[in-house]
Amino acid sequence: MLNIAVLVSGGGTNLQALIDAQNRGEIKGGKITCVISSKPGVYALQRAEKNNIPSFVIPRSEYPDIASYTAAITEKLLQEKADLIVYAGFMTILDSQIVNAFPGRMMNVHPALIPSFCGKGFYGLHVHEAVLESGVKLTGATVHFVTEECDGGPIIMQKAVEVKNGDTPEILQKRVMEECEWKILPLSVSLFCQGRIKIDGNKTIVE
Repeated sequence: MLNIAVLVSGGGTNLQALIDAQNRGEIKGGKITCVISSKPGVYALQRAEKNNIPSFVIPRSEYPDIASYTAAITEKLLQEKADLIVYAGFMTILDSQIVNAFPGRMMNVHPALIPSFCGKGFYGLHVHEAVLESGVKLTGATVHFVTEECDGGPIIMQKAVEVKNGDTPEILQKRVMEECEWKILPLSVSLFCQGRIKIDGNKTIVE
């Protein structure tokens, strides 16, 4: 049984999707063993508490730079014996220390179809605003492995939804979360825990 650590910064809707999937028995071969937040007082911590999952706060604001903050997060994950680390609305881009400590063992969910609308600055509603401004007819979500390149790691899974007339960034965000993120993130985690994802260069082979 693999130990799954989830990194959060806010409300924790993707954390809840993982918890719900776990409670339904859909995450095979792994269990959420800790939640780490970059901010105190966020609702994601309450979600962890309600489900008896140990949680820790390592505030970004208490560290002078990304290097020292990454070191603190990495040390805690090593202490918790994390086998898989899931970025679930974690708003800090960590440096290469954590990538080197957990190569091929970190995944992130991004609210767009990578390689479109991704990279530095594309987070939260900014992504959906850019999607609507561009006029594309499809958007969606991507689960990918985390590497040193922001949103540049091997893609594990993608799911698309239609961009509809009259969409606002908020409406589109809700559709992408409910129809894409909350489905492919738990599935990707389960596949990883079953040993069914192989990395081949910058591609994945899902068995």
